[in-house]
Amino acid sequence: MNFHYTVETDKSIDETVKALETTLKEEQFGVLWDFDLTAKLQEKGMDFDSPYRVLEVCNPKEADRVLKEDKVIGYFLPCKIVVYEDAGKTKIGLPKPTTLIDLANNEKLTEIATDVENRLIRSIDQAI
Repeated sequence: MNFHYTVETDKSIDETVKALETTLKEEQFGVLWDFDLTAKLQEKGMDFDSPYRVLEVCNPKEADRVLKEDKVIGYFLPCKIVVYEDAGKTKIGLPKPTTLIDLANNEKLTEIATDVENRLIRSIDQAI
């Protein structure tokens, strides 16, 4: 079982992030934070020059559901989607929520994570 989902797009990093913001809204997810990891590493003196953005995304209704079931699951929130350049290609990916939630061994949480994962993957697929 693969712990992540990753696809390529012909869009630029910025175009991909804008497209994701739109498709995520359609699934009731918002981007809480758009973290430019490249800029932060360079600010700290690192020689990392490959574009790499981390989007922290959340659906408040789903976050509320999982936290009411088990507050420890908040350790896994918010969900992350990364947009980065690799070998001249723009890639979009996420760690699968089901992989993390499976650690909790709770069937109700697994059902919620499966739904969230499917919606996030659908958002990514529509953004490419």
